[in-house]
Amino acid sequence: MKNSEILNRIDRDLSVGEDAMRSRPSRAQAIADGALVAVEPGIAAEAGWKVPVAISRAVWDDCVAWSDEDTARQVPHDETGRLWDVLHMTAARARRGFDTELVAELYRVPRDGRAVSARLVRVHCSIGPGDEGEPVITIRQTDEA
Repeated sequence: MKNSEILNRIDRDLSVGEDAMRSRPSRAQAIADGALVAVEPGIAAEAGWKVPVAISRAVWDDCVAWSDEDTARQVPHDETGRLWDVLHMTAARARRGFDTELVAELYRVPRDGRAVSARLVRVHCSIGPGDEGEPVITIRQTDEA
């Protein structure tokens, strides 16, 4: 086999389609799919964020989500207060300084049907370019980073 035949075969066998080259969906698509939850700009601003914030579904489910049934089973909480805690604690940590990423610690009551006291959780917060290159904040669990 000639060198040119070998190179052509390598090119053909290792070619990757355009769809496979995309490493992740756009931020807008991740929000539309529910992988990220966009935070209402007003509450993000009140908590200290000046750019759009989104929270991963895993962090939302672990640290924010709360229903009346959860209150009846566990302790009185609400999603707005829990969201505020996540936003406020990550913003407070960011004010101490960071480049593009940080890990923030906060306490939340686990949504497990029985816990009544808060437990420590760490979340990963990053600032990076959005779909149009604008700065955006994303808060994820540390193992999602």
